[in-house]
Amino acid sequence: MGRVSEKQAKADHRSKPTSENYQAFIASGWAPRETSLPERSQAAAAAATRREAVSAAFPGERLVIPAGGLKVRSNDCDYQFRPHSAFAHLTGLGTDREPDAVLVLEPRVEQSEGGQGGHEAILFFRPLADRDSEEFFADSRVGEFWVGMRPTLESMSAELGMTTRPLEGLKDAVGKDAGLVQLRIVRDADVEVTAMVEEVRSTSGLVQSVESQEEAVELDAVLGRTLSTLRMIKDDWEVDQMRLACAATATAFEAVAAELPAAAARDRGERWIEGIFGLHARHAGNGVGYDSICAAGDHANTLHWIKNTGGVRSGDLVLIDAGVEVDSLFTADVTRTLPVDGRFTEVQRRVYDAVYDAQCAGIAACRPGSTFKDVHAAAIRVIAERIFDWGLLPDGVDVEQSLAKEGQWHRRWMVHGTSHHLGIDVHDCQLALR
Repeated sequence: MGRVSEKQAKADHRSKPTSENYQAFIASGWAPRETSLPERSQAAAAAATRREAVSAAFPGERLVIPAGGLKVRSNDCDYQFRPHSAFAHLTGLGTDREPDAVLVLEPRVEQSEGGQGGHEAILFFRPLADRDSEEFFADSRVGEFWVGMRPTLESMSAELGMTTRPLEGLKDAVGKDAGLVQLRIVRDADVEVTAMVEEVRSTSGLVQSVESQEEAVELDAVLGRTLSTLRMIKDDWEVDQMRLACAATATAFEAVAAELPAAAARDRGERWIEGIFGLHARHAGNGVGYDSICAAGDHANTLHWIKNTGGVRSGDLVLIDAGVEVDSLFTADVTRTLPVDGRFTEVQRRVYDAVYDAQCAGIAACRPGSTFKDVHAAAIRVIAERIFDWGLLPDGVDVEQSLAKEGQWHRRWMVHGTSHHLGIDVHDCQLALR
């Protein structure tokens, strides 16, 4: 489901000015706006290189990549906005930017053989409105009076190094010569923009039957898979962002470890741990990259325990699975198991060491030419061996029998895979071409 901005209930106190005098007074007397243009963002050059790769993959085609829209949290309040990952990757826009915006890669017309060709990147978005406009005071979602200054067309262009246009011109731009230009869209980003593209296809004759509609959907799916695949290999800027996220996450874990006694002294100590980690995540970046798992005692046996309503008791282990998402939206993902009292019992140490040995085996298997399956096989073998040593496999079943495809008894203690792609999404590149 896409993320077109949902409708809010309109509160009476957020209504438009009720008289001309009122509206004129509201629009007057404000301090001058900052008019200097921002410097080019650090993400802009890397994003431009990524767009070039996409352009080369789809020559002569019009590509539509929406950011998505705001989602209502309750009544007249929205959740914090997070743009679609493909949009963020190809524009360099991260935290809270830009609801309802759409990136269009418009094919250039080659003037001659060997001409420039490629695509022009055009960002359609809602720019800052004048202070005498109704939007300034009456729109609590985007009005400057409510949410502060938003970018102008000029400032966004300077920041990103691309052409910018008002959002109102999107449909005409997408529909231009539609019968002659192949259209593709990231379908899951914004249902309203996807519906508009489908309307353009229909009225232009590009889609005239169920079969051609299915072909169009597959064309869009190929674009989605290509953009996901592009994120599998990180450029230098992306690597730096991931290092920032990992460093911030390490700092947050250190803070959590220091707060374990305080968590144990409070009701719902898991929430205290979650809050400490979230404090550091929000201060260092955009926030957490996913809902933190802060599972004490038996709760750690639930793989995705995110309620975090339990207590933290002396003698327990606490499993924490959490990551900081920095402002560029790149996130870390770290899992650690900590003893509440600072020291493991003998049995806890045996289990901890088994998991640690499996991790080391998986890391040792990470070398050129290896696959995820190779890494998983190395790690899961250690788990199977320890489970066998502890007498937890069924009678008569050895390690090799359990590791065989038709066996897998050891998977009761490790039902998930080993590792995953990481980047803008905590499970990145999920649509990647295989």
